[in-house]
Amino acid sequence: MISQHRFKSKHADAVYHCISRTISGEKLFDDEAKEILRKQLHQVADFSGVEILTYTIMSNHFHILVRVKEQKNVSDEELLRRYKMLYPKPNKWNTVQIELIAAAFKENGADAERIRKQLLARMGDLSEFMKTLKQRYTIWFNRNHKRFGPLWAERFTSIIIEGSHHFSLQMMAAYIDLNPVRAGLVRDPKDYHWSGYGEAEAVGGKMLAGLRQVVSGAENLSDKEVLAAYRVGLYGKGAAAKRGDPKAARISSEDFAAVQKADGKLTGVSRARLRVSWFTRGAVIGSCGFVKEHLNEYRGHTRKRRHMEPKVFSTEEGDEWSEIYSMRARD
Repeated sequence: MISQHRFKSKHADAVYHCISRTISGEKLFDDEAKEILRKQLHQVADFSGVEILTYTIMSNHFHILVRVKEQKNVSDEELLRRYKMLYPKPNKWNTVQIELIAAAFKENGADAERIRKQLLARMGDLSEFMKTLKQRYTIWFNRNHKRFGPLWAERFTSIIIEGSHHFSLQMMAAYIDLNPVRAGLVRDPKDYHWSGYGEAEAVGGKMLAGLRQVVSGAENLSDKEVLAAYRVGLYGKGAAAKRGDPKAARISSEDFAAVQKADGKLTGVSRARLRVSWFTRGAVIGSCGFVKEHLNEYRGHTRKRRHMEPKVFSTEEGDEWSEIYSMRARD
């Protein structure tokens, strides 16, 4: 499997779909646990300099669509602010550490340089972001549920998404935000509190900014128009039954028609049908050239898959999915 050999995009600005599951797939997360994970997700993302485009937290796993940028020219003031974000309610030890860092930055000596390197090494890096998030959450969960040992099943799964390819971004974001609908937890994706779309509809803020990066042409749209455009896409995607499982929970055609009537014409993103494996097992998703670039890099690292070519989602003429290619984790 390609996913066993995790490699990162060589681009300074990269987008990833990350998935992590609980040990043995146990449904451990109640509403309180989901809310704590949601808060920690935002805190660690702020510390790491990672942008969350959308997310969904379920009872035994979570999905995150994140943009990771190289961290350059981060000021001491910003480094200190980000460090404080990890400890919104600092204990005595945290308070002492914050004071020591502030004092070192003020003196600007050898200690300051060492601290800068240590903090920056944890920023702008997908693996460090996920490591920090999962470790911090495990500590909270075990302490509050009187348990010990591992909480997460294995290393997280990550899929590289072409960040400049809006169709790929919209497809992946919709897949993530429709998880609660497919699971039969809600009828309307906006009603699921622990998702990027649900949060954007409820409070806007960072998650609205995240969805702006997903919706094509969002720079010319108001906040309400961005949410409306994304909602039409979600309903269109959710109205198509999961391939091979026509009984899977989905958005009704009646609800879809109502959203179409309220929010505008059906877009290309709305017409696409769901293929779950592409969004969970595709190591790289994007245009043909983007996937080829990463496939060549993979071959250079492993000397495997020499005869493999990017796989196109659809071969139907005129189908917008014919623009999307994948380097699959499994043939």
